[in-house]
Amino acid sequence: MEGVKSIISFLEFSKVDLAVGKVVEVTDVLQSEKLYKMTVDFGISLGVKTIFAGLRKFILKRQLKNKKFVFVVNLTPRPMPSGESQGMMLVIEHKDGFILLPAPKGSVEGSRLT
Repeated sequence: MEGVKSIISFLEFSKVDLAVGKVVEVTDVLQSEKLYKMTVDFGISLGVKTIFAGLRKFILKRQLKNKKFVFVVNLTPRPMPSGESQGMMLVIEHKDGFILLPAPKGSVEGSRLT
């Protein structure tokens, strides 16, 4: 673990759009040993997005599928081996890999975090 990366202003942070999404499909990316390709439902307001995550070595598909998590939904799309990632899943970095950060109980797809 490292210290603070860099200090950002409140205005910069306010640009980050965090939303609850439900992972409806998870597949292995054949060209990568690390990546999962997830189809994530963000409800009516944001629709369905494809998001890639380097969790394959640490997290099982069944730990993701049909569960809700928090995602950054306004990142510039990023080209990946078998598609384009349209966001980023928030997880906790741990000495042995990653810990999933589930969405708060009772939240629905598309709920925004402020």
